[in-house]
Amino acid sequence: MTFPVETVRVTSQLFPPHVQQALDLIGIFVFALSGGLLAVRKNMDIFGIAVLAEATALGGGVMRDLVIGATPVVAFTNLGYFVTPLVAATVVFFLHPEVERINRSVQTLDAMGLGLFCVTGTVKAHDYGLGSVAAVALGMLTAAGGGVIRDVLAQEMPSLLRWDREIYAVPALVGSSMVVVLIAAGHLTTATATASALTAFVLRVLALKYGWRAPRAWHRNGSRTSEE
Repeated sequence: MTFPVETVRVTSQLFPPHVQQALDLIGIFVFALSGGLLAVRKNMDIFGIAVLAEATALGGGVMRDLVIGATPVVAFTNLGYFVTPLVAATVVFFLHPEVERINRSVQTLDAMGLGLFCVTGTVKAHDYGLGSVAAVALGMLTAAGGGVIRDVLAQEMPSLLRWDREIYAVPALVGSSMVVVLIAAGHLTTATATASALTAFVLRVLALKYGWRAPRAWHRNGSRTSEE
């Protein structure tokens, strides 16, 4: 897979290739665990577990690459990216009770993946010539798109859109926005990119701990809607 010169230059400034690869695979593995667990809850067979694991782990990145024209998409040119969700699906297939018991830890690791992918997704979109707003949107898509695909395949309302779930898109939005501001100011470095990812991670972890949720619609008289 070939990238524009600017893409290679900026990406290499953020993380060394081997570090980027390791971080990507960790994030992909954890995202895949959440997809596999939902498949188990839905009583799917091993094929369904594998499909949801792959969709959750790679879906956001695949959609981003298709939008920006980075084809063939990296999920299918890097064997490790494609095989890692299958490893996670196998773990879930045999050890799902144990994985469920450490679900809080999985959610924390998922928050790390959210922070990483919203940053790298935003950078890649920007490097392919998209403006700041579009880059932020694709950064969010990279981080959260797989979860939306997972929920749709499982015939559930995407958790991203449910008011009774802790905020997920907002931390990604903050992290992606920080990246485009840093790019515009000429201060995007490994340290500042890491700070952006950590900001998204911390916001997500705090949301999980304190139950932060996005506000719902209000009536014109200022009273909140009563429907639960």
